[in-house]
Amino acid sequence: MSIEVTNISKVYGTQKALNQISFKVSKPEIVGFLGPNGAGKSTMMKILTTYLDATEGEAKVNGHDVKSNTKQVQQSVGYLPEHNPLYLEQYVREYLAFNAQVHGVTKSRIDEVITLTGLTPEAHKKIGQLSKGYRQRVGLANALLHNPDVLILDEPTTGLDPNQLVDIRNLIKSIGKEKTVFLSTHIMQEVEAMCDRVIIINKGEIVANKTLKELRTEKEQVVIVEFDYRVEDAFLLKLPKVKSVKNTHDFIYEITFATTEDMRSHVFDFAHDNALKILQLNQKNASLESLFRELTS
Repeated sequence: MSIEVTNISKVYGTQKALNQISFKVSKPEIVGFLGPNGAGKSTMMKILTTYLDATEGEAKVNGHDVKSNTKQVQQSVGYLPEHNPLYLEQYVREYLAFNAQVHGVTKSRIDEVITLTGLTPEAHKKIGQLSKGYRQRVGLANALLHNPDVLILDEPTTGLDPNQLVDIRNLIKSIGKEKTVFLSTHIMQEVEAMCDRVIIINKGEIVANKTLKELRTEKEQVVIVEFDYRVEDAFLLKLPKVKSVKNTHDFIYEITFATTEDMRSHVFDFAHDNALKILQLNQKNASLESLFRELTS
């Protein structure tokens, strides 16, 4: 197992940033780590990369404990933080050569990562002359220098234009064929395009841990209905194949059914039988974005 997290908690003063977090990530796998701002994503990533100590619990990377085997963990991990720390006055090759020396890797590896990350046409320039997309490539090249088994990427596509997004996405997907990639992002389309699995965190706790395949094949649907009067949830729960009922606003209800069959006719019959008028009746498309909103609102 590439990443093993068991009951990790992190407390800052009186604030609990992480609360008994547990999950595993295997190799090769690309896992999206999602959550609203302040949910604890960056804190968890900093613990995995040994930048922070957890208050409680245990975390391992490639079998190495992040507290007692710090050096081995650092050798196993390539890390791209949210704010990519680059020396803008250095040339691309100069910057990578400096870090290659720190990691004790050969100069030939510099050429390898430059080619791998598509930096060849910009390798002769100063980092300060590069676009945001190419600076992200430099950060990825640096993270890959020592050929780690695990890549931890914190918001790797933030601020990129559509063309840069596609380039970085394809690069990460290519890397994920051989390595473990654990990444955070706010862009749901990127998660659906890149990731094998998603872990959603909210207020320091995991609220979902599912593969994209599971999300796409879940046999359920959501029907949004607005009546002219309030209806008790208990009555709506008697509808066939109903899974849950949520009164979202005034007389508007979200009814989740455990089936892909269109259940709007059943809702219509329910309204007719109870002398209710329907003001709106729609299906809600199930998506990662709607799941995210539901779990983190």
